[in-house]
Amino acid sequence: MGERCGWAGSDPIYVAYHDTEWGVPDRDGRALWEKLVLDGFQAGLSWITILKKRDNFREAFDGFDPEKIAAWGAPEVDRLLADPGIVRHRGKIEATIGNARAFLDIEEREGFSAFLWNRIDNCPIQNTWLNLDEVPTQTSLSRQVSRDLKAAGFRFCGPTIVYAFMEAVGMVNDHLVTCPRHCDVARMR
Repeated sequence: MGERCGWAGSDPIYVAYHDTEWGVPDRDGRALWEKLVLDGFQAGLSWITILKKRDNFREAFDGFDPEKIAAWGAPEVDRLLADPGIVRHRGKIEATIGNARAFLDIEEREGFSAFLWNRIDNCPIQNTWLNLDEVPTQTSLSRQVSRDLKAAGFRFCGPTIVYAFMEAVGMVNDHLVTCPRHCDVARMR
């Protein structure tokens, strides 16, 4: 049995995330939306920061209920800017409200999960990286998905954020081949 991906380190929260969540194919539209929002909040920060605040985010954002969030305005933005349990960034908070509206439009039109997963024919991309330095930060696919999300009204979804999101939700298996999770995740496709 090999070693887990080096980025997971030794923090128990990070290790658990790596071992149970990261790279597992997720096809639930609402869960995908939550993860994309959280990846947007992560921009400029480390993922462990967001992971440690994830429960606070879920509480502050009404369980990431897009129907509720889409109706929010200035009072909710002000409330969130005063909440020390989350990342207090006006642009990211306001983007989340707009992203909820964009999500609902896509969900009604074709389903958010289908909007994403159809781009890879519903079959996760299986990479075979040996070292972390081989793993890209973005690809032509993440650039295209980013453009499509932005065209649909999303913000804080650049190609690097989208690639990290695609890795997290199992659209791309970027566990190193030396990591025991690589084969586990590959079997989940």
